[in-house]
Amino acid sequence: MTNEQYKTRWDERYRETDFAYGKTPNLFFKTHLDQLDKGSILMPADGEGRNGVYAAVTGWQVTSTDLSPEGKIKALQLAAEFHTTLTYVTGDLETLQFEPASFDAIGLIYAHFLPEKKSILHRQLDTYLKPGGTIIFEAFSKNHKANAQVGGPTEIAWLFSEDEIREDFSNYDILLLKEEVVGLEEGKYHMGQGTVLRFIGKKKPAL
Repeated sequence: MTNEQYKTRWDERYRETDFAYGKTPNLFFKTHLDQLDKGSILMPADGEGRNGVYAAVTGWQVTSTDLSPEGKIKALQLAAEFHTTLTYVTGDLETLQFEPASFDAIGLIYAHFLPEKKSILHRQLDTYLKPGGTIIFEAFSKNHKANAQVGGPTEIAWLFSEDEIREDFSNYDILLLKEEVVGLEEGKYHMGQGTVLRFIGKKKPAL
């Protein structure tokens, strides 16, 4: 699958009237974000903005990104609904540039990148996080059984393992890393039992 094909898929989904994954934040993201001191947060693959908007409402300075301009339209609509603002940049994450060590946190919530790019993008994102900054990650694991209701990629290469996370974020103190079976109730496309990988990492100071 090319980037353009992937973009078209998400444009079609986000063009629907309803919010594909609802308007409320992912519970794991919310729980762990609420434990951090407020600052700046980068939200790659933020789609229709449910997580970025929540962060903005609670006092974070938010920069969201996504391939899909349709996602941006919905996200800005949601931000207006909640009387808040965020910066939203569209485009291929690989070509987007942010200042090194400029964010206090990164939220990676169901950010399933093209398999050949996911480790490259994880390492690129690491450069944007300040030493001592936190990554909050939840996505489907390689043991997830995708279907139309619960969602998730059908090809295992798109999914994540603990070993991949340890390798991609080797310069982090791992505060939490585990696979869990969870009940998802997130809009139309995340409903039912999913097997997910959850990771909280704190970036180690530079040597």
